[in-house]
Amino acid sequence: MALLHAAAAVATAKFAVFQPTDRTFVTVIALALLVGTVALWSAIDAWTGLADAGRTWFIAALVAGVGAGVLTVVGRAVLVDRTGVSALASALTGGAAFTALLVLVPAGLGLLVGGRLGTRYRGTSDDTEDTEDTPRKPSPRPRREAEPAH
Repeated sequence: MALLHAAAAVATAKFAVFQPTDRTFVTVIALALLVGTVALWSAIDAWTGLADAGRTWFIAALVAGVGAGVLTVVGRAVLVDRTGVSALASALTGGAAFTALLVLVPAGLGLLVGGRLGTRYRGTSDDTEDTEDTPRKPSPRPRREAEPAH
């Protein structure tokens, strides 16, 4: 995710150099692709029943924030405008927080939707009723017979 976010940031910066007036449209497209990728990937993780997917995506968001910040500064320095080390501080604070949220929020939505689709697909849900085909477990305390009303 860090590499994908850094590539999008460098590509939009490179585009802004040549077309500064059309920058908004490209930025919106890049953000939509990033959010869509995270939401789809996390929904697939939840749909397939990946164990501990929420924690995995939380850690991925933190790593993507810091990693994308560093990779963006390096990519802009090499490919765009010779960005210096001074840009690293803002990339590791505000930029990293924005990237982490840009991963965490769509991942949460994807996990929610994917989990719902997974339970429907597998035919199980939390509110299923017992059927006659399903054997019932014995109760630890037997029920008392109802006394007849007088």
